[in-house]
Amino acid sequence: MKRLERGVPMQVYGAVIPGAAAIARLLPQQANETRAGQPRPLSKGARERLRRIRWYEEHGRRVRLTCRHWGMSSSTFYMWLRRYQRLGPAGLEERSRRPRRVRQPRWGHELVQAVRVLRERHPGWGKDKLAPLLQAVGWQCSTSKVGRIISALKKQGLLIEAPHKDPWRISRPRSRPYAIRKPKDYIPKEPGDLVQVDSADIRPLPGVIRKHFTARDVVSKWDVVGVYYQATARSAGEFLAELLSRPPFTVRAIQVDGGSEFKADFELLCQHHDIRLFVLPPRSPKLNGCVERAQRTHREEFYNVIDWPDSIQELRRLPPPIPRLPDTSGVLTAPLQTENGLRSAGRSPSPVLHSTS
Repeated sequence: MKRLERGVPMQVYGAVIPGAAAIARLLPQQANETRAGQPRPLSKGARERLRRIRWYEEHGRRVRLTCRHWGMSSSTFYMWLRRYQRLGPAGLEERSRRPRRVRQPRWGHELVQAVRVLRERHPGWGKDKLAPLLQAVGWQCSTSKVGRIISALKKQGLLIEAPHKDPWRISRPRSRPYAIRKPKDYIPKEPGDLVQVDSADIRPLPGVIRKHFTARDVVSKWDVVGVYYQATARSAGEFLAELLSRPPFTVRAIQVDGGSEFKADFELLCQHHDIRLFVLPPRSPKLNGCVERAQRTHREEFYNVIDWPDSIQELRRLPPPIPRLPDTSGVLTAPLQTENGLRSAGRSPSPVLHSTS
């Protein structure tokens, strides 16, 4: 276990509670004894066989009729019936289909030792490389036989495998000290319970790239957008300040992907404002579907139809496009005051870019 010694985490070996090792050994044994007295639940296949036997008993115990009804052979049904009469429902469980007589190894102890010595000398080599070396010194063995010998040595624990981890590679520390995975039981119910944030590249001209940030509340579909020269943690931090000041509700949780712009300063600011930060698993944009759809809307209804100005400050002062249809969730019902005047409740905010950087 780990404990803190003067503020430094240290590894402590052994048991803190006296007798903890003995208790740990006794608890699984007592649990197995308790389970032994309870009937084991039937598997899916056993339940299906039991259902057919029940049908057979309810229809006059006629084997031929039962086999025609279920489309099975009489020999198979008789086998199930004998097991059921002898062992009850437990006898209907699937049994092992392993042959009673299996092929036994025919290699000698000397060949096994030769394979073991050669493999320990070259731990990264497999059967394809070891077999020619053994054949060159006079052993009559195939490549498949060498592979079976290696597998047998691994099962017996006689073969020492080479470590696959690079000993000179230093493991990277955890880079997300505050962000966590969204719990499965966390369900947003009110505006601000979960706001999805994402960034996208906008390329108006060859060689010109602008970074567009979008935040969308999953309940009210309220959008806050911003445009910057670069997608850095500093830009994301400035966008977070806009996100906290514009909406008419309090932001309580934010969901982002694993981009580097949502680390460092952005993560520290979320922790400072006591906002829960959820990070998505790798390659899971579908979990951020609301903001991904908003990114497409802003690209098609704003960036693709405007005349691009010379500076980013002029871009932020452009008039908004035609607003989208109002949201039918009924969460926001009163008109809301924004920098551009009144806007009907529930409508997706137009991508007017007021942030400064």
